[in-house]
Amino acid sequence: MLKRYSIRDYNFRLVFYLIALTVLGILVIGSAQEGGNQTKQIAGLILGLAAMLVISLIDYSFILRFSWLWYVGDIALLTAVIAGFGASHKGATRWIEIAGIQFQPSELSKIILILFFAAFLQKHREKVNSLKILFVYAVCTGIPLFLVIEEPDLSTTIVTALICLALLFIGGLSYKIVMGGIAVAVPTFLVALYMIASQPAGEEGALRGYQNIRILAWLYPDLYPQDALQTQNSIMAIGSGQLYGKGLYNTDVTSIKSGGFISEAHTDFIFTVVGEELGFIGSALVVILMLLIALECLLVARRAKDLSGRLICCGMAALIGFQSFVNICVVTGLFPNTGVTLPFVSYGLTSLVTNFAGMGFVLNVGLQPRKYGTGENA
Repeated sequence: MLKRYSIRDYNFRLVFYLIALTVLGILVIGSAQEGGNQTKQIAGLILGLAAMLVISLIDYSFILRFSWLWYVGDIALLTAVIAGFGASHKGATRWIEIAGIQFQPSELSKIILILFFAAFLQKHREKVNSLKILFVYAVCTGIPLFLVIEEPDLSTTIVTALICLALLFIGGLSYKIVMGGIAVAVPTFLVALYMIASQPAGEEGALRGYQNIRILAWLYPDLYPQDALQTQNSIMAIGSGQLYGKGLYNTDVTSIKSGGFISEAHTDFIFTVVGEELGFIGSALVVILMLLIALECLLVARRAKDLSGRLICCGMAALIGFQSFVNICVVTGLFPNTGVTLPFVSYGLTSLVTNFAGMGFVLNVGLQPRKYGTGENA
């Protein structure tokens, strides 16, 4: 389980990027909302760093031996949420409370699924394109996705699905199957979008009523001004920051944040506060740090000793990349409002600690680099 590692293989550059991005997020959270959230996020940073350090020293191959146990535990937690044991907030039941502590199983599920499919694809790497393995992969992906979407949490479902698809592709999925899937997915998406746009506003159909309204407000903001107001305010706030921003903790009466025109400013719309108070420079810094973290994960993946290690790193890169992309697209009006957070920046202890834990696995993969010239297979 524990091995002797070389300190020179420890990726301190990745650790620096993670701490820098999280500290920046803590500063913006304190500016976005007064109260104890900033203190809680600091505690989350300390807990996350501790979890990352411990996990980084445990051989990931040992952890992957129990992949089915982690998967069953994940399904049990997700089932508990929708079976009446979850805590509700604003119409969604996504949290479980134990001894006064709330956590969100769907956030933990992303990390568990990365580990589970890393072990699964490593074991079946020679048969990944067989109908049987693809069917099992689809079922194992579909069960947690169904449970998450029932919370309901459509945004997390989409991000998790993208991560699982990325893992399958990196695991050796045939390009012919990929191209065939794209040929089917694109027209299916267009037909689905047309059906959603044709669904009467607020009525239950292919999507829940509020999800349907969000998409309609995104497509036709002039027809649904009240529902599009959050996104329109966000766009104005980011633009008002210009190059240098209005400064953290400002009380400017023209500030969208200070005027309370953005709800969930410390979570889903944290990038709005970054744009308004830190300007283009601060926004670019956040994007660059996200990119550097994802690139470091991919660089570690290149040197991984086996396929499972490579998949863990690429899975974490996909998580950071996809979720950041979706969040920033939402607050800038490129996507409809989905309610997904910005990794390491948005307030949320479950997300912060689990993401740090996931990075601990990446660091451990980096501590066991492939030995060139020994005949070992990646």
